[in-house]
Amino acid sequence: MKALVRSKYGSSEVLGIEDIEMPSPSENRVLVKVFATTVNRTDLGILYGTPYILRIFTGLFKPNLVVTGSDFAGQIVAIGENVKSFKVGDRVMGFGGVGARSHAEYLTFDENRGMITIPENISYEEAAACIEGAFYALNCIKSVNPKPGQKAVVNGGTGAIGSVMVQFLKYYGIYVTAVCGNEYMSLVKSLGADKVIDYKKDDFTKDNEAYDFVFDAVGKSSFSKCKPLLNKNGIYIPSDKFVNLFLALVTHIFGGKKVVFIPPKNLVESLNVIKEIIEKGSFKPVIDRKYSFDKIVEAYNYVETGEKIGNVIITMDV
Repeated sequence: MKALVRSKYGSSEVLGIEDIEMPSPSENRVLVKVFATTVNRTDLGILYGTPYILRIFTGLFKPNLVVTGSDFAGQIVAIGENVKSFKVGDRVMGFGGVGARSHAEYLTFDENRGMITIPENISYEEAAACIEGAFYALNCIKSVNPKPGQKAVVNGGTGAIGSVMVQFLKYYGIYVTAVCGNEYMSLVKSLGADKVIDYKKDDFTKDNEAYDFVFDAVGKSSFSKCKPLLNKNGIYIPSDKFVNLFLALVTHIFGGKKVVFIPPKNLVESLNVIKEIIEKGSFKPVIDRKYSFDKIVEAYNYVETGEKIGNVIITMDV
C-alpha cells in the first residue's frame, strides 16, 4: 500500500510517498481503508517535533511513527479476533492524537482508542473535517463549563479550531464575538457569530464589551493583551496550552482573571458529543481545500503558510 513516510524530524522536505507492507489487525484492532484524512496543526507539530515537550510522546531524537497522519475517515475491512464494538463494513472516523498513521491507504486502530461510527448524514470528507479541530475546540469549551447567556471572544474564527468553537459555543447558548480578516466576515457570521471584528482594521483587545471567556484559537495573542476584555472572574483559554502552563498555575493561585490549562482528554466521549451535535444539524465543518493523496506534500506546504481556513482534506482513491 502507499503511505506518506519520514525517518526524521524536519520540514515537508523529509516526507515522501512510498509503498509499504499493509498492516493486519490483531486482537482489539481493526483494519480501516482510509477514504479521507487531513493535514492539520497537530500534524505539523509532529512533523517538526515541536514544541519539544511533544517528543516525550513522539520520540526524543527521531519519530516513533514512520507513517504520518493523526485523523481519518474510512471503512472497516477486517477486525481482530477480540473486537466487540465494530464490525466489517462500518464507516468510522477517528483521531490518534500524537499519531494514527492515517496518511496511508490503510491503517490499523485499537477499537478503544478514539474511534466512532460516522453520522449517516455526512460524507467521508466531511467526517475527516469534524475530528482534530473539533476535538480540541470541544475540550477548550468543556474546560470552562460555559452557561447559556455568557459571552465569549474567539480569536481566529476561521481556523480548524476557531470555526468549530464559534458553532459549539452557539450550540451551548453563548454570545460570541469572533475575530477574523475582513474577507471571511460573512463566513464567520454564517457560522453563528453574534459580532465579528476585522483584526486587520481593529484591535479586538480594545473592544468595549466585557467577556466571560477569551478563546485564542490561533495562538497569536496573550493573556496580558486580552486581560482588559475579561470581567473580574473571566477566563483566558489558549489553544497553545504548553506555552501557557505556567500562567495557568500562577493565575489560579491569585484568583480573579485567570488562564485555564486542562490537557485534552476523554477522546471517545468527545467524539460522541461531536457526533451528536452533527446529527442535530448544529455543526458543519469548514473545508478550505482538497488535495489528492499524491499531492499531500503540497498540502503540508500550504498548511505551513498559516493561511488556511477550516480544514485541508486529503482524499484517497475510493
